[in-house]
Amino acid sequence: MKISLKKSGLLVAAGILSTASFAQSTKEASIEGTTPLGSATQYRTWSIGVGAGVTSLQNIAKFNNGGYDKLDWNLGYSAYIKKQISPSFGLKATYFGGKSAGYDNSDKQTGFETKTPWSVALSGEFLAANTNWRFFNSFIKPYASIGVGVMNAETAAIAGGNKGEYGDSYSKIYVPADFGLKFAVAKGINFELGYQLNWANQRFDNRTVDQQYKNDLFTYAHAGLEFALGSSSKPALNNSNPVATLVNDYTVKYDDLKAQNDALNAKNQALQGQLDGLNNDLKDDDGDGVANKYDKCPGTPSGVQVDGSGCPIVVKNETKVVEKVVVTEADRKVVAEAIKNLEFDLGKATIRSTSYATLNKVAALLIEKNFSLNLAGHTDNTGSRELNMRLSKERAESVKAYLVSQGANASRIEATGYGPDQPIASNKNAAGRQQNRRVEFTLY
Repeated sequence: MKISLKKSGLLVAAGILSTASFAQSTKEASIEGTTPLGSATQYRTWSIGVGAGVTSLQNIAKFNNGGYDKLDWNLGYSAYIKKQISPSFGLKATYFGGKSAGYDNSDKQTGFETKTPWSVALSGEFLAANTNWRFFNSFIKPYASIGVGVMNAETAAIAGGNKGEYGDSYSKIYVPADFGLKFAVAKGINFELGYQLNWANQRFDNRTVDQQYKNDLFTYAHAGLEFALGSSSKPALNNSNPVATLVNDYTVKYDDLKAQNDALNAKNQALQGQLDGLNNDLKDDDGDGVANKYDKCPGTPSGVQVDGSGCPIVVKNETKVVEKVVVTEADRKVVAEAIKNLEFDLGKATIRSTSYATLNKVAALLIEKNFSLNLAGHTDNTGSRELNMRLSKERAESVKAYLVSQGANASRIEATGYGPDQPIASNKNAAGRQQNRRVEFTLY
């Protein structure tokens, strides 16, 4: 099959334009399951390719055309299997077949014709950078390969316009050098346009060894398709763009961290609202010793003695009797039992109902014997000091409020928070931290 150079040029140009147009509309391939600098198992690394084109002794460098004035264009065909080592390098085993012809003059009376039933070569293929960093699937990639192989050929002489018999077949070492462009037309599929130079030593163009042209060179301009082998759920390594993969990984991680940060900010705002509400409940605007939440007589003038509900106490007899306060062992036992059973909700100042019974006994003791009581709240060192100071104060105030609600005199109860500043055990272990989380009761 003979093809004119003009027609071949038009076909190649049409292929470039149609392929470039198709590649422009190709969407990015999915890179699900791949990570930057990840192992090759995340990709498809094997591929096969098929191609066809035209052969000739003519080459773009016009080097060593065998002395023939008229060179013909003939059909060539090829196939390969390739192992991709990295996004930019692979090894491929190539098969090539076809034929070439040349003539001493334009009337094609004398010349040669050589057919190549087969040739095999092992080449290293280098892929240049992707021309568009935004695409995970390579958009357009220039490539170049060089290798070495064995070519089998048979040559026939042409004399008087007639082709003679083919001579004996022979095999020789040849060096193929190929370069061109790969177009990603679909995920795992490339369209190729290439130009291959083949150094075939001697006899290929029917010139004898003692003549001027000893090293034969023929070209193979070709187009073809490359198909990645393996599961379509994985991207092809030869089409992978490491920069785009890295940018995508960074973007995904950034979005994930931002979502986590937004969720934490929302939780912090909710917690801050709860803390503000607790602080507002524990305020004592009139300074009578009873928190606003439990004060049934807000706005009591300063210095007025109030009861557990924050209401003024009516004094019928101004005569003051000074009594000696005696705290017995039985009194201390009541307080110790209350301390032992005192429990709060985790991280809050809410007293659990299991503590009410022993606290009721303390309230009764305060009412019966008119004791004064100091409540000291303490925490371990877990969390910020500011939070622990507030929590220890709130828990002491919560105990005071409960005792007052049971009839104890608010003016005789003092609530203080010391946070983590007065530990009674080591904060380095759970048992020690448990001991440090406490409210101490002191009768006087």
